[in-house]
Amino acid sequence: MTSIPSYAAFLVVFVGIPIAMLVRRGRRERRRHAAVATGLMVAAALAYTTPWDNYLIGAGVWWYGDGAVTARIWLAPVEEYLFIALQPVLAALWIYHRGWADAGTAAHDPPAADVTTDGGYVTTPVPRDTARMAFPRVGGALAWLAVASVGLWAVTTGRAYYLGAILAWAAPVLALQWAIGGGFLWTIRRRLGLLVAVPTVYLWTADWLAIELGIWAISSTHTIGVGLLGLPAEEMTFFLVTNLLVVQGIVLFHRVVERWR
Repeated sequence: MTSIPSYAAFLVVFVGIPIAMLVRRGRRERRRHAAVATGLMVAAALAYTTPWDNYLIGAGVWWYGDGAVTARIWLAPVEEYLFIALQPVLAALWIYHRGWADAGTAAHDPPAADVTTDGGYVTTPVPRDTARMAFPRVGGALAWLAVASVGLWAVTTGRAYYLGAILAWAAPVLALQWAIGGGFLWTIRRRLGLLVAVPTVYLWTADWLAIELGIWAISSTHTIGVGLLGLPAEEMTFFLVTNLLVVQGIVLFHRVVERWR
């Protein structure tokens, strides 16, 4: 009988090693602000995800393979809390690796420019008055609130329970981010897409392998039965929205810092 790899080994290989590589290759400018932003994302992730995660484990939405976890706190394995904390670190390091520690334009910046971590300027113009762009802010916030409403409805439908739980949990925070900085997020949407896409696709691959190896399993009773190459749509949605939360949160943090200088 083939043994199931441990959750801890999964974290070392698919999260710990990439984090170490990004730290080694990372830029060193403005480390204090980067550390503060990353720390805030980790704290927020743990505080906001822990009750939700444990509730869904208790509801039988997913479970773990025999011998895959070492110990539990509440219903979730210790490794789960590490994953919750380390995912924002991985996404943050990717952002800083791409030179986005200061994505905002301060009042003293040159016109139509974006500050990067090395003190240079990217070439795509960013208007100074993005905070006043009401349509992206209001429209984005309302769109995400609509998604949250769909999620609340979906949790009552049985097989869409997990998908609905993800949307109802993540969309209100995404709505808040767009209500605060939707003008800026809309202006940089193409570059934002790259920052979100790479860690998302990477974690999709890692998640797919963990499911294939039996480290954890997703309930077919609580999922819609649609996915990509065996990876449930719910898992894909989860890593997409969580990376959106982290990337947008860090970008907006640095935007605010730059405007306060």
